[in-house]
Amino acid sequence: MPIGMIPAAKYIARKLPDPFEGLLGGEASHNLLNRAHAHWCTGPGHSISWDDCYAAADKLPIPQKARLFLDAAGRPLAPPSHLKGEQLAEVEEAIVLAAWADREAHRHNIAH
Repeated sequence: MPIGMIPAAKYIARKLPDPFEGLLGGEASHNLLNRAHAHWCTGPGHSISWDDCYAAADKLPIPQKARLFLDAAGRPLAPPSHLKGEQLAEVEEAIVLAAWADREAHRHNIAH
């Protein structure tokens, strides 16, 4: 049975309805993408705190969160040069997850 189109904008409260939330990795995906977004945004000279960047990403459903790491054509963005060590590794993992989640969202007709 085909699954209908789900507009993510209806679910700005972060969670997509089942089975979509689970298909995109659920809470583990939210946490990784939130942390990576916070690392990405808090380089030298930025005045927004890590916690505020995390909270901003945390409000989004996974498909919208994934787009934070992709260009307009859906290609992964390069990590910022200020990232090193564990933060860089976490952001690189999030970029891979974001590209996968974006493909899966399109495959399952989850609008975002």
